[in-house]
Amino acid sequence: MLHQIDEISGIGLHLDLVLRKVQDAYLRKFKELGVELTIEQWVILYRIYQLGEDVSQSDIVKSNFRNRATTSRVIGGLERKGWITKTRFEGDLKRFKLELTQIGQDIIAKVEPYAHVLRKQAIKGLDNDEFETFLKVLDKIGDNYENF
Repeated sequence: MLHQIDEISGIGLHLDLVLRKVQDAYLRKFKELGVELTIEQWVILYRIYQLGEDVSQSDIVKSNFRNRATTSRVIGGLERKGWITKTRFEGDLKRFKLELTQIGQDIIAKVEPYAHVLRKQAIKGLDNDEFETFLKVLDKIGDNYENF
């Protein structure tokens, strides 16, 4: 049993190192493009773009895997940069509507092609079966912590 514990003891470190490499690649590309952008800002900005016209802040919270406070902070930063607007839905004072500004759309247009290349880089050298297994393993690890 001790041997098994030794084999898995570095899993957190290994996951963290891989994640840092991915994040560093994105941050280098943002800098190279002259776009002052964090990973969290990109994820939320791109999610607003993907979800389209009637996206609410609560939609972003649900789909972003971040807590409400963190998401709200990042959205506030995007709003201060002038990349998104945050208004109330007509007739619904409880929900905030998020929309890309022209500047936000320009950022998406500038960054997205490179983000696509970076996403493809992640699976370079993996065949479909390996990638499917990888996703299943990640999902299983996530599930193991879901209600821990």
